Parts: sequence; structure tokens; C-alpha cells
Amino acid sequence: MAERTETEKRILAEELAAAVRGEVSFAAADRALMTMDASNYRRVPLAVVAPRDAEDVAAALRVCREHAVPVVPRGGGTSIAGQATGVGVVLDFTRHLNRIVSLDPAARTAAVQPGVILDDLRAAAGAHGLTFGPDPSTHSRCTLGGMIGNNSCGSHSVAWGTTADSVRELELLTYGGERVRAGRGTDRTGAPTGLPPRLRDGVKALVDAELALLRTGYPDLPRRISGYALDALLPEAGTDLARALTGSEGTLGVLTEATVRLVETPAARALAVLGYPDESAAAEAAHTLLPHRPMTVEGMAADLVGDAAGLPRGGAWLFVEMGGASPGEAAARAEALCRAAADGTTDHTLVTDPAGQRALWRIREDASGTATRMPDGSEAWPGWEDCAVPPARLGPYLRDFRALLAQHGLRGTPYGHFGDGCIHIRIDFDLLTAPGIRRFREFSCDLGELVVAHGGSLSGEHGDGQARAELLPKMYGPELVGVFERFKSLWDPAAGLNPGMLVRPARLDENLRFASLPERPVPVAFGYPHDQGDFSAAVRRCVGVAKCRNTTTGPGSADVMCPSFRATGEERHSTRGRARLLHEMLSGEVITDGWRSPEVRDALDLCLSCKGCRSDCPVGVDMATYKAEFLHHHYEGRLRPAAHYSMGRLPEWLHAAAPVAPALNALARTPLAAVGKRLGGIAPQRPIPALATETFTRWWWHRRRTGKAPDAGRTVVLWPDTFTDHLSPQVGRAAVRVLEAAGLRPLLPPTAPPRTGAAALRPRRHRPLCCGLTYVSTGQLDRARAVMRRTVDVLAPLLRDGRPLVVLEPSCAAALRTDLPELLPDDPRAARLARSVRTFAQALEELAPDWRPPRVDRPVAGQTHCHQHAVLGDAADRRLRERAGLTGPLAGGCCGLAGNFGFERGHYEVSVSCAEDQLLPAVREAPADAEILADGFSCRTQLEQLSARPGRHLAEVLAEALGEGRVEGDPSGAGEAQAYEPRSRRS
Repeated sequence: MAERTETEKRILAEELAAAVRGEVSFAAADRALMTMDASNYRRVPLAVVAPRDAEDVAAALRVCREHAVPVVPRGGGTSIAGQATGVGVVLDFTRHLNRIVSLDPAARTAAVQPGVILDDLRAAAGAHGLTFGPDPSTHSRCTLGGMIGNNSCGSHSVAWGTTADSVRELELLTYGGERVRAGRGTDRTGAPTGLPPRLRDGVKALVDAELALLRTGYPDLPRRISGYALDALLPEAGTDLARALTGSEGTLGVLTEATVRLVETPAARALAVLGYPDESAAAEAAHTLLPHRPMTVEGMAADLVGDAAGLPRGGAWLFVEMGGASPGEAAARAEALCRAAADGTTDHTLVTDPAGQRALWRIREDASGTATRMPDGSEAWPGWEDCAVPPARLGPYLRDFRALLAQHGLRGTPYGHFGDGCIHIRIDFDLLTAPGIRRFREFSCDLGELVVAHGGSLSGEHGDGQARAELLPKMYGPELVGVFERFKSLWDPAAGLNPGMLVRPARLDENLRFASLPERPVPVAFGYPHDQGDFSAAVRRCVGVAKCRNTTTGPGSADVMCPSFRATGEERHSTRGRARLLHEMLSGEVITDGWRSPEVRDALDLCLSCKGCRSDCPVGVDMATYKAEFLHHHYEGRLRPAAHYSMGRLPEWLHAAAPVAPALNALARTPLAAVGKRLGGIAPQRPIPALATETFTRWWWHRRRTGKAPDAGRTVVLWPDTFTDHLSPQVGRAAVRVLEAAGLRPLLPPTAPPRTGAAALRPRRHRPLCCGLTYVSTGQLDRARAVMRRTVDVLAPLLRDGRPLVVLEPSCAAALRTDLPELLPDDPRAARLARSVRTFAQALEELAPDWRPPRVDRPVAGQTHCHQHAVLGDAADRRLRERAGLTGPLAGGCCGLAGNFGFERGHYEVSVSCAEDQLLPAVREAPADAEILADGFSCRTQLEQLSARPGRHLAEVLAEALGEGRVEGDPSGAGEAQAYEPRSRRS
């Protein structure tokens, strides 16, 4: 598309805004969010339009047609071949056209708008025992419109086929404004039904002229997705226009509504995981399982799954799901399959528990992201993501495929739909240099020939897009590709819909997403150890699979990512959206202000820094770190928001306020508090938490001075974090009591040069140590480094002999574990300190393995701290709770307060929405006798301010039980007092 003048853009914007009731945006941020999908390609759109209904779509098409502006329909943006990117107007269907219009359980059909999320349709159908058969791994965020555009499939295609098999009727608008209602069958002239006269006559004439070619030109295999499915228009195929248009990638018409088929779901499922010596053996075996009528036959090899638990012995695995009318029938069918396959397997596992099945399926569903990193951490990319061959040819094809990789010096990890002969893979292409891009092209051409030689399809699921369309003549020959071009010209003579896709395509090595990035690493504060110190490489981690766009976390899930997206539903507030904006900031084409960009600042403003993406994103995007990096540069040498001074430097203020805490608490209850909150950038709705009138450290030194602390036991260093010290000292006191009851000797670190004699027992009156968390979260990284260096200087001698550092506040533990070594990458003491960090439960499990906690015997509710979930893990906590009789799971997600986030002015509504996502409902639904657990100060504060049921740290619960309940294993209760009382006072 020729470059538009500013006047032309202004006129186009005015006319679109006047014609369309939905949102119309030419803003840099909105355009930047749409430059990429999940492919290797990038195009900068002219504008983004979110139509409210079909009439809006028609209006947008009319204006674009009058200005000769191309249009690209877009759903969830998870396409892997580049077909959801374009240089004209992008139609975003996810905002408004996302409704299930009707659902008919008797007819087993549903009418949906193109922006409907697949999982939403599945949930609605599930209430009637039905589902939509195709289920790609992006089912929680991909849209029905995108699935129809790409003819998506998924793991259950061996049972229920592709999307084309599930489409009954499509309502479309052509670029020229014609309305089409495509279904199956012909009118009295023998032409497909539902077409306006021009298209009716043209399509019939084209098909009649090319009957022989359409009957012989297509390979016969279940996953043939490439090209236009014109063979569906043959009389013997029922003249199925809806099927012919499915998979046309938005190049023929813009979908406004679809009627789709639903299928009955089995009452029960059992998952057989079959182990094989290697990938080739698994591939050879896959098609032999099809006579057993499995629902899925998915394959993975050891180089993808790593050390995943729950898999049987082997070097590769087939996941085979069997259905049944009852759990017993499903299990019996799975057992029969395992027996039939036994001769070729190394071992097998049968999983009937739904939670166990979900855990194993997550390995497969995350593969589209995890495969983007090789075992050595190097990058891998799509491009040949889903070739398909006849299932019986899969074994030989994979061997040839591996040989071709080796020939080109490339590496990749195949996985995917072995039962359908469809393979997914990410390959370590070098897409940053000219020689690497040449190799990418040469390999692609060679692999296209290899696929065709095995009777396969260039695309077996994700469509051709720009990645493969150039090679379609290898598969179909120039004559049939010429028919494709004539078909496109019939529907879209102005070439206004998604130009460059499928016919007359751009080269597969053009428009690569990395071409605009800086050639050299930009100066940064963090070390980015997993990306060789390169911020661009860190941002490149986001490949666009959009797991962060999940609107729900699903049953039994503890996922955190991405709370702000679930609260707002806006792309810019997803992890992917923020990563896209950072990419465009580095590119400098759309977002031109670099680190000073207001677009990036505004998108990051609602990032809670929950770190959920660090663990839940399949490729390990760490937006909390990227946000801190951006804020560091954005405000360098400039005045910061008031909240950065008030809450970013909270440790300093709390230390200074400690001597006058009672007076300040009283002042916080007066009208003057509102003035203070306004000056400090604090949300007016937030009460100010009370300051401790006796800090934890003061209590500690008083206890030492009066001889109440033990002088025996294994020493552990207990970290007096700011929140425990000044705001929740009861947590520290409880932890000391429990640690001592377990036979440990907790000591606080010194905060000044050591003193001898009686002076050593006096409290220190000087700056406390700090993990630097509040400075990091507000991007004050120079100050954070200074604080952290002092912490390392003081702690290094104490930890040199391997002593653990026990940290009660999960966010502080996470900061010491990750932020500290990444901000001090050249100091080996920082890495040692990070390795020494233990949570409260980890310390008890590791250092007092024989200690038995007191029995509490109550159900629990509450939330695992998001930083603990993301960085530290909660396995030790779950085991400790189980031993104490605290039963039930904790909710996932984020509490929404997230340190300073929920206290900042302008964040209150989002903060509450995040709390309502999982935490507050879990607490409201908990039994009356449930113990509400929340180890983080933010989580407890959020509960205190928004719920009638306050939360407590696990240490508080156990300390209380030590004081009033029987210690397990002591029937008489005689050990109770001794277990609670410090050892130094025992006789």
C-alpha cells in the first residue's frame, strides 16, 4: 500500500469515525498492538477498527473501499503464518462481535459471532453435554472467526475433524459490500446457494471449467489445509460453499456470523500415555492406534518435555485419550489400547483422574511456547509449524525431516498431532542476519519439496499466510494455483482483503518481525542472564501465543497471569500487548519516543508486577522486570509520580516513622489523612495501614537482652523485611516461635559492624537492611542497587558457610532470589545470597525434616502469593499444610493490591477487580471454620479492606496451634508447653 499523506489519513479517520459506531483508532499504541501475530512477520497497520455489529463491518468496508485501503480481519491474533497482520485497516472482532447468538442443543448447532472465544462456546455447549470438536492448544483465547479463517484443528481432530468439518453456514461481507450466506447445496441453476448474482455465475463457471483439475489436484489426507478448498464445490462433495470458504484466511470475505456443528462429549475420559524408545518409534506406531477409535493421538519427544513429571519410561510419548459412557468404560478402552500397543512400547501410564490429565495436557498445550527455546536457551521460531503427511508416512517423513535439519545445520523439536500426520516444530533459525535469513529461505524451499514428496500438505492446521503461500506451486502446481488466483479475483477484484496471503503472496523471507530491532543491545540496568544481557532478546521472548489473554484460569489451576488483562479485557494490558509495545519502542517506527514513550508508560501503568508471566508464560516473559527497566529509563533525570516517592521509598519512611508510630496512627484516623494521601499519590479509597507500635526487630532485641532467646539449635538467619518489621510484627514473632519449636535457632542479621560485650545485645539505631523490592517495583534501580549492595555486604559473611536465609514475606523472598542477582550480576556474593533464600515452609522442611507440626485440622481458603507462585514455588507449603491438617487448595491469581499498585491513585477499581477474580470469591465460599491463609502483607491487607474475613500467615496459624493444641505424636499433651517455649528456659 502506498504511503498515505497526513491529509489522506485525517480524511480517512474522519470518515471511518462518522460511519462506524465502534472504536476507530489511528493512535500509535493501538496500531503497535496489531503489528504482529504469533508468526515471524510484522506489518504496521494504518488503523484499527472494532466494529460493533455487521452493519459496522459493512460501513468500514465501504469507507476503506472508497479510499482503496486494504482490510485485515483479526481475532485473537494467535495465527502462526502471518495472516493476522496487515498494512491497512485491521478489524478487531474481539471487543464487540464476541457473542454466542444462539445455541440449539436438539439440533446440536450454535450461531456465533467471529470474536467468540472457543472456550466460551465450549462452556456454553458443555451445559448440554456438547462441545465444539476442534480444539487447538490456544483454545482459551483463540476466536471462532480465526479458527474458521485458518481451518484450525487441534488435538481431537482424529475424532471430530477440522473446523471445516464443523461449519454449517457462514455469513460474510465481500470487500465490494456484497452479502453472502454460504452453506451446502445448489440452487436451481446448479450454482452454490447463498451467493449474489455476480458471484453465483462466476463461481459456477469456474468450477464447471475446472472439474477435472479439482478432482485430481488435491492430496488425500486428513490435515490438508493449504490453499483454497475448491474441491468442496464439486457436485460429489455436495457443493459445500461454507467448507470451501473455511480456511480462506480472510482473503475472500469478512465473516460476521457462523453456524457451527456441536458434538456430544463422552461422559468420561481416560488418558493413556505410551512410552517409546524414540520419536521415530512413536511416529511409526501412531497410525496403528487409529482402529481403536481414540479421541487424540498426540506425540512428544524427550527434548521438548524435559523433566516433566508423570510420564512413563521412554524417549518419546504418545498421549492417547479414550472416551466412554462411564469412567470404567473409558478406562477399559484405554487399558485395551495399552495391551494392543504393548509390543512396541517401553512403558505406559494410565491416568483417569481429571486433575492428573489436565497436568499432562498442559505439557502439550504449552509446547507452542516452550518449544521457542532450545535446551541451551537459544531462540527457536515458527515458520514450518504444521506440515502434515498421510499418517502412515509420518515415521519416514520425520526421519527425512531430521536429516534435512542436520543438512542445514538447524535444530528443532517436533511434536504434535501424530495420529493425523501433522507435526509442529520451532526451529533455531537465525532471523537476525542476512546469512541466517538466506538459510531460512533455502531450508523452507527444501522442506516444501520434502513434504510434497511424502504426499503431504504445507499446512496441516495453521494456514499458509505469508510463511508458506509462496511455495503453494510446489504442492499444487502452477495450474491449480492459477485457479486459486482466479477464485480470489472473483470474490475480491480490488484485492482489498488481506492482500499478500494465499495468492500473489509476499516472499516468505520478507516483512520479518526482527528487521526493525536494534542491531546492538541497548544499555540496561538488569542483567537478563537468560537472554545474554540483551533487552531486545528478552522482549523477543513473546512469540504471541497469548496465554496471557486467558479470561479464566480454569478448574484446579493456580495460574496468575495476567490479572490486569482479566480485569480490563484490553490487549494493551496483557503481557503480550505490553511486550508488543516494548518491541515497537525498540523498533522506533510506530512508537518514536523510545524510553520516554507515553504509550508504553500507560500500558505498563496497570501491570501489577505480579511476576505471574515469569512462570505462567510458556516462554518466560518477565514483564515485572521489563516494567522496572522501563520506569528506570523513563523517569531518569525527571520528576517521578508522587507514589514513587511515598511508596517506592517506603522502607525509609517506615524506619523514620517507627519512633512516633502511635501519633501517626492517630493522625491517619483524622481528616488530615486525606491530604496526606493526595500528596502521596495514594488512592483516596484506601485506609492507611496501622504502624506497629513495637517493631519486630525491637521485640527481637528485647527478647535477646532478657535472655529469652535460645542458645542452641541449628542457626538460620531470619530476614526482618520491612513489612514484617513495621506492619506485621506478629508474623515475625510467630515464625520465631515455630522455628524454635522445630529445633532451629533463628538470628537476625546485624545492620552495623559487629560489637562485643554487653553492647552486642543492644538494639542498633541506624538504617535497616532491605531487599530493594519497593525501589525495583517503581523503577528506582540505582537506589535499589545501592540498597542491595549494602545488604550483600552485611549478609555475605553470615551466609558464607551455607546458612539459609529465611524470608517470611514472599515478595521480599522473590526480590532477593531474582531481582538482587539480576541487578548485581557481576557480584558472585549476590548469586550466593539468592541461592540461600528459603521460605518459611522450605526452611522447616529442609532443616527440620523430622519435626512434626501441631495438628490444626481445619479447612483452608485464601491465596498463594503471586510472587511465591512465580519464583519460589509452594510445594513445601502444601506439604506443611497437609502435615498440620490444613486441608484444601488455595486460590491462584493475584490479590490485586500487589505492593504499591493497589494503593496508587487511579488503580483502585482494577485492584478490586483482580481481587474479585479469585481471592474474594474463594474466601466468601469458604466454610465458616476455614482458616484464611495469606502469607503476603499485601494479600492480608486486601482481605482486611475488602473482606469480612481477615487472613493470616501460616506461621501465625502454627504458632497459635503450638500454644493451645496437642503436638502430633504426644498423646498426653505434655510436650505442648515445651514445644511452644524457647529451649533456653527449659529445665
